[in-house]
Amino acid sequence: MKLADGISRLGTETAFEVLAKAKALEAQGKSIIHLQIGEPDFPTPKNICDAAINSINAGDTHYTPAPGTPETRKTIADYVTRTRGVEFMPDNVVLTPGAKPIIFFTILALLQEGDEAMYPNPGFPIYESMINFAGAKAVPIPLKQENNFNIDLKEFEKNVNDKTRLVILNSPGNPTGKTISKQDIEAIAEILKNKKDCMILSDEIYSRILYDGAECYSISKVNGFKDRTIILDGFSKTYAMTGWRAGYGIMNTELAQIITKLMVNSNSCTNSFVQKGCIEALNGPQDEVEKIVAEFDRRRKIIVEGLNSIKGFNCSTPDGAFYAFPSITGTGMNSKELADKLLYDAGVACLSGTSFGNYGEGYLRFSYANSVENINEAIKRIKTIVN
Repeated sequence: MKLADGISRLGTETAFEVLAKAKALEAQGKSIIHLQIGEPDFPTPKNICDAAINSINAGDTHYTPAPGTPETRKTIADYVTRTRGVEFMPDNVVLTPGAKPIIFFTILALLQEGDEAMYPNPGFPIYESMINFAGAKAVPIPLKQENNFNIDLKEFEKNVNDKTRLVILNSPGNPTGKTISKQDIEAIAEILKNKKDCMILSDEIYSRILYDGAECYSISKVNGFKDRTIILDGFSKTYAMTGWRAGYGIMNTELAQIITKLMVNSNSCTNSFVQKGCIEALNGPQDEVEKIVAEFDRRRKIIVEGLNSIKGFNCSTPDGAFYAFPSITGTGMNSKELADKLLYDAGVACLSGTSFGNYGEGYLRFSYANSVENINEAIKRIKTIVN
């Protein structure tokens, strides 16, 4: 079978591959602690579930408009206006089955051969994968621990040129958990100010999962950048709705029409009754979100302290999301070698830093979307292997 050339350029998301390996080991009777997948381990709040169930019972089981129902789009526009401090209208919103299609569609709409796109590295692997798939040149924005995983602005400016058509920002970031400061966002905007053909994809999927007063400052707030920014957000992380598959992009109306056309050609629309759950998520009580974030904060402190107690590990404290990204260079092993050893010998599933790009070598990513009991047990098992 002859495949299209672009297929050979597609990457993958290693978390799902490691999950499959871990499940296979469990099927053989091995005890596995799952710290590999970026999925909140909490149930979706009951009020959200009830809204979707009531919607099904009311007969909301048919097609909806491709970019989302008017009610859903208005709810999202109002929410983003409220949380970002920038006014958006329903016509700026495109709802998709999960947030990942916004990455996919944005890159398909904006990039082609000869273009360049800058993306965080280490960063969410689908950025680089989709840039390569589109035939554009993927230009990494290195995030280094010695710089507290901040963007080196001088290096960033050096790599921006007339071929740069897209810059991807992610704050709080996966896998580092670090936020981009308002000062750095404004500096990035200044660098890109005169590059009018360059758009910004601002991945803000973890914007509600923040600690110690950290802020998710959106570049859409900077003067002149509202219409040049695609805000990516969704419901999976904040509301523990990973299986519901609901995400959205906020963008200028011209691009929204193009992204809607891509929706028509691929998914038709987002699940009808899921949209009722999304409306309830944004308009309903937020107590469960606050409880979830507080619990993640508790786990964050425990896992960072635990990882730093392991010989050869050095873990920075994340500002947001639910990932710890320790350097493991002191162990003398590379990332893939140690990740495999922990899975097969210790029963601890995590991800090699190289799953997030070349600059992830020397690191592991642990998701602390698991119980304190399991996190503590994982630390004990890792110590047994490493020490």
